Amino acid sequence: MDVLIRRIDPAVPVPTRAHPGDAGVDLVTTEAAELAPGERAVLPTGVSIALPDGYAAFVHPRSGLAARCGVSMVNAPGTIDAGYRGEIKVILINLDPRESVRFQPLDRIAQLVVQQVETVRFHEVTELPGSARATGGFGSTGGHAGVRNPYAAVGPGGSADRKGL
Repeated sequence: MDVLIRRIDPAVPVPTRAHPGDAGVDLVTTEAAELAPGERAVLPTGVSIALPDGYAAFVHPRSGLAARCGVSMVNAPGTIDAGYRGEIKVILINLDPRESVRFQPLDRIAQLVVQQVETVRFHEVTELPGSARATGGFGSTGGHAGVRNPYAAVGPGGSADRKGL
Protein backbone atom coordinates (compact mmCIF):
# COMPACT_ATOMS: atom_id res chain seq x y z
CA MET A 1 0.00 0.00 0.00
CA ASP A 2 1.32 3.45 -0.86
CA VAL A 3 1.00 6.31 1.65
CA LEU A 4 1.69 9.95 0.84
CA ILE A 5 4.10 11.60 3.29
CA ARG A 6 5.24 15.18 3.69
CA ARG A 7 8.51 15.89 5.46
CA ILE A 8 7.92 19.13 7.35
CA ASP A 9 11.56 19.05 8.42
CA PRO A 10 13.84 18.05 5.51
CA ALA A 11 16.39 16.57 7.97
CA VAL A 12 13.89 13.90 9.02
CA PRO A 13 14.29 10.58 7.19
CA VAL A 14 11.28 9.02 5.51
CA PRO A 15 10.05 6.43 8.06
CA THR A 16 11.17 2.89 7.23
CA ARG A 17 11.00 -0.55 8.79
CA ALA A 18 14.07 -1.61 10.75
CA HIS A 19 13.70 -5.22 9.54
CA PRO A 20 11.74 -6.99 6.79
CA GLY A 21 8.34 -8.02 8.10
CA ASP A 22 8.21 -5.41 10.90
CA ALA A 23 4.70 -4.07 11.43
CA GLY A 24 5.78 -0.54 12.28
CA VAL A 25 8.07 2.16 11.01
CA ASP A 26 10.18 4.34 13.28
CA LEU A 27 9.25 7.94 14.04
CA VAL A 28 11.88 10.42 15.21
CA THR A 29 11.67 13.71 17.07
CA THR A 30 12.74 17.03 15.59
CA GLU A 31 13.33 18.70 18.96
CA ALA A 32 15.64 18.19 21.90
CA ALA A 33 13.83 17.49 25.16
CA GLU A 34 14.56 16.38 28.70
CA LEU A 35 11.90 14.58 30.71
CA ALA A 36 12.31 14.51 34.47
CA PRO A 37 10.74 11.58 36.35
CA GLY A 38 6.97 11.73 35.91
CA GLU A 39 7.17 14.49 33.28
CA ARG A 40 5.51 14.35 29.88
CA ALA A 41 6.05 16.25 26.64
CA VAL A 42 4.53 16.49 23.18
CA LEU A 43 7.32 15.92 20.67
CA PRO A 44 6.99 16.69 16.94
CA THR A 45 8.07 14.11 14.36
CA GLY A 46 8.54 16.38 11.35
CA VAL A 47 6.15 14.35 9.15
CA SER A 48 2.52 14.35 8.12
CA ILE A 49 0.72 11.67 6.10
CA ALA A 50 -2.35 11.20 3.93
CA LEU A 51 -4.01 7.84 4.47
CA PRO A 52 -6.76 6.54 2.21
CA ASP A 53 -10.27 6.18 3.63
CA GLY A 54 -10.66 2.90 5.49
CA TYR A 55 -7.21 3.13 7.08
CA ALA A 56 -5.77 4.61 10.27
CA ALA A 57 -2.27 4.84 11.65
CA PHE A 58 -1.51 4.00 15.26
CA VAL A 59 1.46 5.45 17.12
CA HIS A 60 2.94 2.91 19.54
CA PRO A 61 5.65 3.20 22.20
CA ARG A 62 9.10 1.79 21.47
CA SER A 63 9.77 -1.28 23.61
CA GLY A 64 13.47 -0.45 24.00
CA LEU A 65 12.70 3.01 25.42
CA ALA A 66 10.22 1.44 27.84
CA ALA A 67 12.60 -1.30 28.99
CA ARG A 68 15.78 0.78 29.24
CA CYS A 69 14.47 4.22 30.23
CA GLY A 70 10.91 3.81 31.49
CA VAL A 71 9.57 5.96 28.64
CA SER A 72 6.09 5.31 27.32
CA MET A 73 3.24 7.18 25.67
CA VAL A 74 0.41 8.79 27.60
CA ASN A 75 -2.23 7.86 25.00
CA ALA A 76 -0.87 4.61 23.61
CA PRO A 77 -1.67 3.97 20.93
CA GLY A 78 -2.21 7.41 19.44
CA THR A 79 -4.66 7.35 16.55
CA ILE A 80 -4.04 9.13 13.24
CA ASP A 81 -7.30 9.22 11.29
CA ALA A 82 -7.38 9.06 7.49
CA GLY A 83 -8.54 12.68 7.24
CA TYR A 84 -5.82 14.17 9.48
CA ARG A 85 -3.15 16.10 7.58
CA GLY A 86 -1.25 17.80 10.42
CA GLU A 87 2.14 16.93 11.82
CA ILE A 88 2.26 13.68 13.76
CA LYS A 89 3.20 14.41 17.38
CA VAL A 90 3.95 11.95 20.16
CA ILE A 91 3.01 12.42 23.83
CA LEU A 92 5.84 10.80 25.78
CA ILE A 93 6.05 10.28 29.54
CA ASN A 94 9.02 9.35 31.71
CA LEU A 95 7.80 6.68 34.14
CA ASP A 96 11.22 6.15 35.72
CA PRO A 97 11.02 7.23 39.39
CA ARG A 98 14.63 8.52 39.59
CA GLU A 99 16.30 9.29 36.25
CA SER A 100 15.65 12.01 33.66
CA VAL A 101 15.64 11.05 29.98
CA ARG A 102 17.12 13.23 27.23
CA PHE A 103 16.12 13.25 23.58
CA GLN A 104 18.05 14.81 20.73
CA PRO A 105 16.76 15.66 17.27
CA LEU A 106 16.40 12.53 15.10
CA ASP A 107 16.20 10.17 18.11
CA ARG A 108 13.65 7.42 17.46
CA ILE A 109 10.71 7.97 19.82
CA ALA A 110 7.79 5.85 18.58
CA GLN A 111 6.54 3.39 15.97
CA LEU A 112 3.79 3.98 13.41
CA VAL A 113 1.58 1.07 12.35
CA VAL A 114 -0.92 1.52 9.50
CA GLN A 115 -4.00 -0.70 9.61
CA GLN A 116 -7.21 -1.14 7.73
CA VAL A 117 -10.21 -0.18 9.86
CA GLU A 118 -13.88 -0.95 9.44
CA THR A 119 -16.47 1.77 9.11
CA VAL A 120 -19.26 0.74 11.45
CA ARG A 121 -22.86 1.81 11.93
CA PHE A 122 -24.31 1.56 15.42
CA HIS A 123 -27.87 0.32 15.92
CA GLU A 124 -29.38 1.10 19.29
CA VAL A 125 -31.24 -1.76 20.97
CA THR A 126 -32.90 -2.10 24.37
CA GLU A 127 -30.96 -5.29 25.16
CA LEU A 128 -27.90 -7.02 23.73
CA PRO A 129 -27.87 -10.71 22.82
CA GLY A 130 -26.29 -13.05 25.34
CA SER A 131 -22.76 -14.45 25.14
CA ALA A 132 -20.61 -16.92 27.06
CA ARG A 133 -18.66 -14.05 28.64
CA ALA A 134 -21.69 -11.85 29.35
CA THR A 135 -20.63 -8.84 31.48
CA GLY A 136 -17.45 -10.42 32.88
CA GLY A 137 -14.46 -8.12 32.53
CA PHE A 138 -11.49 -6.64 34.40
CA GLY A 139 -9.86 -9.93 35.35
CA SER A 140 -12.98 -12.10 35.28
CA THR A 141 -11.01 -14.94 33.66
CA GLY A 142 -8.43 -15.04 36.46
CA GLY A 143 -5.92 -12.79 38.11
CA HIS A 144 -2.25 -12.75 38.96
CA ALA A 145 -1.09 -15.90 40.74
CA GLY A 146 -0.03 -13.93 43.83
CA VAL A 147 -3.34 -12.10 44.22
CA ARG A 148 -6.52 -13.84 45.32
CA ASN A 149 -8.65 -10.74 44.72
CA PRO A 150 -7.09 -8.31 42.23
CA TYR A 151 -9.44 -5.47 43.14
CA ALA A 152 -9.12 -3.10 46.05
CA ALA A 153 -12.22 -1.25 47.15
CA VAL A 154 -11.41 2.37 47.91
CA GLY A 155 -13.38 3.73 50.82
CA PRO A 156 -14.03 7.24 52.12
CA GLY A 157 -10.83 9.19 52.65
CA GLY A 158 -8.97 7.21 49.96
CA SER A 159 -8.21 4.15 52.14
CA ALA A 160 -8.21 0.82 50.40
CA ASP A 161 -8.95 -2.60 51.80
CA ARG A 162 -8.51 -5.99 50.18
CA LYS A 163 -12.05 -7.29 50.09
CA GLY A 164 -12.33 -11.04 49.86
CA LEU A 165 -9.02 -11.85 51.59
